[in-house]
Amino acid sequence: MKPYLLIIFIIMSPILALAQGNLEGKVMITEGQESSDSIGLPGASIVWAGTNTGTSTNSAGFFTIKRPKGRDKLVVSFVGYKTDTVNVASGLDYIEIFLAEDNLIEEVTVIGRARGAHIDREATIATVNITAAELCKAACCNLSESFVTNASVDVSYTDAATGAKQIQLLGLAGSYAQILTENIPIMYGLGAAYGLTYIPGPWMESIQVSKGTASVRNGNESITGQINVEYKKPATSEKVFVNGFVSDAGRFESNANASLKLNEYWSTMLFAHGATQSGAKDHNNDGFRDEPDVKTYQFFNRWDYLSTNLTFRSGIKYMKEKRLGGQFAFNDSDPTWGDSYGINIGTERAEAFTKLGGMIGPADNMSLGWIQSVTYHDVTSWMGYNMYDATQKSYFTNLLYQYYPGEKHTIDAGASYRYDHYDETQGIYSFPFNEVMVGLSQETIESVPGIFLQYTYTDSAKMTLLAGVRYDFYDEHGAAFTPRIHMRYEVTPSITLRASAGKGFRTVHVMAENMYYLASSRSIIIDPDLDIEEAWNAGINLTGYIPIGGRELRLTGEVYRTSFISQIVTDIDASVDEVRFYNLDGSSWSNVLQLEAQMQPLSGLDITAAWRWNIAKQTIGGELLEKPLTSRYKGLLTASYTTHLRKWQFDYTLLYNGPGRVPSTMDNPEPYMRHERFDPYPIMNAQITRYFKRWSVYAGAENITDFRQHDPIIAADDPFGEYFDATMIWGPVHGRKIYAGFRFAINRPLE
Repeated sequence: MKPYLLIIFIIMSPILALAQGNLEGKVMITEGQESSDSIGLPGASIVWAGTNTGTSTNSAGFFTIKRPKGRDKLVVSFVGYKTDTVNVASGLDYIEIFLAEDNLIEEVTVIGRARGAHIDREATIATVNITAAELCKAACCNLSESFVTNASVDVSYTDAATGAKQIQLLGLAGSYAQILTENIPIMYGLGAAYGLTYIPGPWMESIQVSKGTASVRNGNESITGQINVEYKKPATSEKVFVNGFVSDAGRFESNANASLKLNEYWSTMLFAHGATQSGAKDHNNDGFRDEPDVKTYQFFNRWDYLSTNLTFRSGIKYMKEKRLGGQFAFNDSDPTWGDSYGINIGTERAEAFTKLGGMIGPADNMSLGWIQSVTYHDVTSWMGYNMYDATQKSYFTNLLYQYYPGEKHTIDAGASYRYDHYDETQGIYSFPFNEVMVGLSQETIESVPGIFLQYTYTDSAKMTLLAGVRYDFYDEHGAAFTPRIHMRYEVTPSITLRASAGKGFRTVHVMAENMYYLASSRSIIIDPDLDIEEAWNAGINLTGYIPIGGRELRLTGEVYRTSFISQIVTDIDASVDEVRFYNLDGSSWSNVLQLEAQMQPLSGLDITAAWRWNIAKQTIGGELLEKPLTSRYKGLLTASYTTHLRKWQFDYTLLYNGPGRVPSTMDNPEPYMRHERFDPYPIMNAQITRYFKRWSVYAGAENITDFRQHDPIIAADDPFGEYFDATMIWGPVHGRKIYAGFRFAINRPLE
């Protein structure tokens, strides 16, 4: 037996011991008294009377529940229907239950605490939902800071000078994870470098993180996973919300949103965001800002129309940002070329989208949806002598059709089209000749039509099977066929097994996605005729729920493997003064094993512990090497405690990142050499929040132990020399940060 399978078996063995006699059944509404005419009721609650043993129905109304000894009464409930207590005869293994509609619902008040992050029990694909409550546990000012308490997603700086961040999922760069906002792909191309900071945390309603290949509905780009952000909705969000944030690193930020319901159907919402960071520090005394000075403002207006059979959503967003980094002596208003190294990056971005959907057909068993989005992104940048200017214009549309021929079957079909126009210029400033020598000037158009078909089969509460295929046509790379399959199986009411396998594709725009390499003296060498990236991903997720003293312990074990058929290699090993991009010639793969436990051992206390092993290797320069600057493992411990009546909340996070490989710098002079491996290191964060009726105030600290990567910039004393490199980053660049903030909300009354 493989070691990781043995570990999962040992961890899950207490859950497997819980498997006893089960009762299966179906909960229906009383529109017909024959099962062939009935309509299954999803999400209904089923509990054995006098116990904590319970479950809920799946999307088709089916359920499976463990049968405790001496119990024969089953309590079935659902909001809007009369609660029923059913006698279950001894030896009965299947039952059908009908609930009658209850037209009188009395007003009730519920006081409790929702879990900040949880696994969707009914989802076919293993999906973690990160709610707004989870985002408030840390200094979550934007999407890049939303995964601090998440075991699966890592966020790190790409370099020590520009402030660009990237995520890692399943041991690979975030470019292999598809990032969407409300199921619209957005964060690719020019948006890849700094896009994680373009979504303010207070604007987000929730984040869904799924690992492995996702559904074919949203495209074929998801290789290691999918991250979908849901913005706040005007019909359900606060009437008014204001957030303020300040840190000792010179960061000031403010967010506000206001919503208005115009009538029964129409509602609108306005978001505003402004942030500035200045007075950056220099903890390692190398003369460079640890983080760049940044000024950002954004506006977002959305409109929603919601009726019984029709939904329409639209919105428009605008952002402008300026980044100033490099040496403190650099002055962007009067640049002194050769005297000081400066970074000046200006970004302007506009987005607009529409979403239209509704039920059709005489039996309301079909639906149509149509999504459109338009994006304009412009960047002008200088990094020392290196110049890069680019514009990306994108259009995306997705037409979705869904048909329900029966309770056990769902058919999805549709067509999509993506258009991207890149206009890029990259050059080097020639000093003292005061001219730019253009090294790259190209205009690229990518047009990708595609179609997909997906089938979902639900067999009672035990199993759901989802299989889909896509066919996309790239004008440069030809046809791409994408098969994917997902399965969810309830081993017992307490144990759920999920498995997935499928293929993904991705086109690479080298300079747009890797512009941070310009913050070095490395020459950029791009081979012609780069292939499209193509990879297989397969994984297994086993989740179990163990009742302990009236509470529930969730244990999760999962294994994923990503194997590339074709890939673009980023080679910073071959030479200390070059970064080469070329097609993979050999093997490239990543294996990930993760174990996680979550429980509320005491009222108000949430604890999560996780450990993840990463083994990622790639053929670089003809040799199979460990992927550089990637941690071999990650440990996570979070604890969140809320006092009675939710007056105070205390949050603590401990991260432990394992060792990794650093590309060789042996060809540098001795002062500019670095160790070829980095050691494990911890990161600790803590926060305290005080809640009032409409206000909450919070204060906290990031990187409490003040751990920093030593000398992150190579040759910082000679930034225009041949050895300068700010991209060899594996750990934190900034030191300890102290912050504080407030939140004010006028909530919408319940209707």
